[in-house]
Amino acid sequence: VVRAFEDGDYVFTHTEYEFFGPKAGFDIFRFEDGRIVEHWDNMSLIADRPNPSGHTQFDGPVKARDLSKTRANKKLIQDFIDTVLIQGNFDELDRFFDGDHYIQHNTAIGDGVSGLSSALAAMAEQGITMVYNTSHMVLGQGNFVLAVSEGAFAGKPTAFYDLFRVENGRIAEHWDVMETILPESQRKNANGKFGFR
Repeated sequence: VVRAFEDGDYVFTHTEYEFFGPKAGFDIFRFEDGRIVEHWDNMSLIADRPNPSGHTQFDGPVKARDLSKTRANKKLIQDFIDTVLIQGNFDELDRFFDGDHYIQHNTAIGDGVSGLSSALAAMAEQGITMVYNTSHMVLGQGNFVLAVSEGAFAGKPTAFYDLFRVENGRIAEHWDVMETILPESQRKNANGKFGFR
């Protein structure tokens, strides 16, 4: 477990797995009376090299700070998900980032808003789309906030788990795991990927 945070009855972790191969994952656990009663996760393969800016899927700060700002930081991330990722208002990026002072851990994207813009442009040239349709949950502790969203990547139904570190009211760092959602015929239970309370 690289990072672990608590939000009410929920604990969310950022974990390095050896599970049918090396995986990066996020887990969410819901507790009742001190026991785990529910679990969600998202996993993807660990990249064999750092991203264009030299960052891995796990490096960076691990301890939550600014605990009194949890609610404000969760609101910021919810606003970012709704405004930019779901509604597609990329002209509002400056409201959420401090220029190019932004550290990126996605395996294919470089640092800064410019790195994000370049990656999105390159995907568009290849006909690859990334669509966020629904925000299901935002959990946070201090300056770390995890957003769970649903959409599609390259035309496949996808679950997006995005972990953000907030600094001075702006997004300063980002880790993520995207996972294709299995069709119902291949699922081992009928709970769905996003059954949050």
